[in-house]
Amino acid sequence: MAEYPINKGIGRPVEFKGLKAQYLFIFCGGLLALFVLFVILYMVGIDQWVCIGFGVASSSVLVWQTFALNARYGEHGLMKLGATRSHPRYLINRRRITRLFKRKRKEETT
Repeated sequence: MAEYPINKGIGRPVEFKGLKAQYLFIFCGGLLALFVLFVILYMVGIDQWVCIGFGVASSSVLVWQTFALNARYGEHGLMKLGATRSHPRYLINRRRITRLFKRKRKEETT
């Protein structure tokens, strides 16, 4: 009879080498985009060592920035940052202050 391991990570975010949630998708998508760009540059006819240098430099910057964002903002930090940018910094009330404290009078019917 075959034995299957129990998944004990139910309800927890996806994690790989310390990268959590959206940072993992940013990391994978960025590396895929850099690989496609590397292939395009190579097929255009740019020198092989220039392409390799560009690929190594840009991928190391991508890895460094992704881990820095993960350490700075945490698991849900980028979503919170995006939410705070969509809200106004302050609310403006253009009514006069005295008008705010006045009671409304009932209109008399005749």
